[in-house]
Amino acid sequence: MRDEPQAASYRPDTPIAALAEWIGDPVAPGDFPETTLRFRNDRHAATVGLDNLSDEDWLRHFGRFEALPDNLPQPLALRYHGHQFRVYNPEIGDGRGFLFAQLRDGADRLLDFGTKGSGQTPWSRDGDGRLTLKGAVREILATEMLEALGVYTSKTFSVVETGESLWRGDEPSPTRSAVMTRLSHGHIRIGTFQRLLALEEREHMAQLVDYCLEQFPGPPPPEDAPGRDEPAVKLMHLVVERLADLAASYMVAGFVHGVLNTDNMNISGESFDYGPWRFLPKWDPAFTAAYFDHQGLYAFGRQPEALHWNCGQFAITLRVLTDAPPLIAAMDRFGPLYMEAIGRRWCWRLGLESRGAEADAALVAASEAQLRESGTQPDEFFFRHQGKREAEGALADAMADYRPLPSNHPYWSDGAPQSMLIDEVESIWSAIAENDDWQPLADKVAVLRRMGEAHGPAPAPAGHV
Repeated sequence: MRDEPQAASYRPDTPIAALAEWIGDPVAPGDFPETTLRFRNDRHAATVGLDNLSDEDWLRHFGRFEALPDNLPQPLALRYHGHQFRVYNPEIGDGRGFLFAQLRDGADRLLDFGTKGSGQTPWSRDGDGRLTLKGAVREILATEMLEALGVYTSKTFSVVETGESLWRGDEPSPTRSAVMTRLSHGHIRIGTFQRLLALEEREHMAQLVDYCLEQFPGPPPPEDAPGRDEPAVKLMHLVVERLADLAASYMVAGFVHGVLNTDNMNISGESFDYGPWRFLPKWDPAFTAAYFDHQGLYAFGRQPEALHWNCGQFAITLRVLTDAPPLIAAMDRFGPLYMEAIGRRWCWRLGLESRGAEADAALVAASEAQLRESGTQPDEFFFRHQGKREAEGALADAMADYRPLPSNHPYWSDGAPQSMLIDEVESIWSAIAENDDWQPLADKVAVLRRMGEAHGPAPAPAGHV
């Protein structure tokens, strides 16, 4: 059974302050007409010592963004560039969000509170800096489902409705507004490094590498890796390990992020920022999430390619600090690391002990063949065959020598698995939009957490201590 997040005391720590002069801009939060608490994640608030806040205090900090004690005195809108659908854009940054606070959990990990919909910043361009309430609800559903399926993801920490009417071209308008706070393992992006390269800020680049190695530590490069003692090379290896594992976790979850731009790639390897996401209705490598992804650049089956390409853009930024060959050597590890992670995570979701890369690859191949031939929805496939149940033919042969992991959770006796297809997402939103009924959302969060318990402890994200 999955371990519950561990409670800890509130421990503010703001190492970003040493970089604040060049990594962001001090900003003020939006002045909202109202603040109505719609979602508070006490499960994860306990991990940072904030679960005992009253609702009134919660709204002061996560609706009005009054500074947390001994934390950042003012929010910081971070600066970055990025490739958006492979087109470089130097005009972006935190346009409707900011870094609100930093703190440590009980494992001494540095965590950030970042926002979405908190008002305009110097990087808003023509945007209003706001977030639709529907967008916030969708992010709750995405993060809860992904966490239950073992993906290393940000946590939706708070959603506060703000009482404004917003106009959007891609959903019925006017629509309700909200401000969301996410709890993340850092907010340093590949795009943060790309900005420093574009502006030729070599000293800041070196400082940022040191910051990332200190705040997001991981194992050293392989013994035979060239340049393995250089800070930039160390960080390159960690990012490759983390993003290869992230790509694998998306595939095993049957998840399509939709917008895998370099400004959406966290150096810690944690997934975040959920816009047009989807879960697969069937195993289809060409399935896309974003209606504007006309070329299928970020289609389900192309996500590993996209994250590998993003690693390449990160390597380009580090060329100002080191030679190319050590960075290329790190890049060459992506494919094997991805395949190892796919096998490890596939076995976990099926409730089987891994038997090593070769056997696991054969199991994945047999599973994918059955998924394609049967048209079975992926959540149904993993549920039906958990612990070797109901396996027949080639799939049964591939599973024959696997040992099931012990699990007697009642979830596996349910009539059907939990899923998160678009019709259910829209149904949950319709209850809120039409009747202000939040119970379907609360019920869904509860059953997703129950599903996570049934799966047991998730595979540890790669590239971390």
